[in-house]
Amino acid sequence: MDKFVIEGGERLQGTVRISGSKNAVLPLLAATLLRKGTYTIGNVPRLRDVNTMIRLLELLGVKTKWAEENRLSIDTRDAENHVAPYDVVKEMRASVLVLGSLVGALRKATVSYPGGCAIGERPINLHLKGLSALGCDINIREGYVDVTAKSLKGSRIIFDTITVGGTENILMAAVRAKGETIIENAAREPEVIDLACMLKKMGAKIEGEGTEVIRIRGVDDLEPCDYDVIPDRIEAGTFLAACGITRGNIIVERCVPRHIKAIIDKLKEAGMDIVEDGDSLKAAMTRKRPIAVDVKTIPYPGFPTDMQAQIMALMSISKGVSAVQETIFENRMMHAAELRRMGADIRVIGHAAIVKGKDMLSGAKVMATDLRASASLIIAGLAAYGTTEVSRIYHIDRGYESIEKKLRGLGAKIVRRKDESMGH
Repeated sequence: MDKFVIEGGERLQGTVRISGSKNAVLPLLAATLLRKGTYTIGNVPRLRDVNTMIRLLELLGVKTKWAEENRLSIDTRDAENHVAPYDVVKEMRASVLVLGSLVGALRKATVSYPGGCAIGERPINLHLKGLSALGCDINIREGYVDVTAKSLKGSRIIFDTITVGGTENILMAAVRAKGETIIENAAREPEVIDLACMLKKMGAKIEGEGTEVIRIRGVDDLEPCDYDVIPDRIEAGTFLAACGITRGNIIVERCVPRHIKAIIDKLKEAGMDIVEDGDSLKAAMTRKRPIAVDVKTIPYPGFPTDMQAQIMALMSISKGVSAVQETIFENRMMHAAELRRMGADIRVIGHAAIVKGKDMLSGAKVMATDLRASASLIIAGLAAYGTTEVSRIYHIDRGYESIEKKLRGLGAKIVRRKDESMGH
């Protein structure tokens, strides 16, 4: 296993390029199953989660090849298998996104039931309820979800709560259903819009993506296409928070500012100067310490749960007291205990944390518990006095492409080392 060793105290300066979105690319890869043929997906980030999805597609009969650094060629002409096994699905919950595309393409799917994840339960009952409304028979047996359909019929589907994966799965199945499907209380995330855009490029008839009501008119056939993934809004937000905590001055290139409006607004409130320039952001923190701000995570376009840990790290050195409230996942405060090891004053009460800003954090040995928690510990380490060691960084490799190289490019002192203490 690897760890990061960070020498804190360097101000971040320079330019960083944002990679393709992890949460957008996974459903796009799943969507290639909908129509046999060849695809090229561009701006694909080299991440553990992407490799897991590629492995799953290959088990289903897909051939993949990296065309160049971030372009992936996909050949689905021999994709006949409809079983997504436990070995792969247990590694990544997003594997469940092949449910919708397999049902759309083959009228059947057998997918290992995804387990819980460190940050919460995230059940797939809403996905299954939606598929059932489209005419699917669903059986859960021996840890697998078995979905079959003689034919798919358009339907009105009202989600009880907003579900990104559920919206994506229903989109993929509904484009091949007879008649019209209406999804109400649909997820509005940019990643959902990106999937709809690719499906439309393949010939799907979709309206209303990015709003609460999506209408899909089923089509008889689709065509393979080439498509480029949108930039990763959470990576952009993470670098902005890192700039804020180190009193840095950076340019974030290749991002979509409107996708991170809630993050930008909150960081400005905390005292950062952020200026939009096309697909770039110029960001600087000229104050000695950020201003304490309250944060509440809510579905898009609100403040994202995937930025909660990073803003908490920033607030740990703020002037004042802030309240950070998590409303999406029930167990997403595990980084608080690790930040406390670095001297942060954080009290967790239920799904909220009260953060009293300190003058300074000090380096410590800390452990990443999930993807975004890892990012918050790195951010804290960049500003801490002394040396911080972050172990279990395989979490970060799931969602950030070469984060240490990008940070070093901005002047951070961070290296990846073998972590002998963790064994193998």
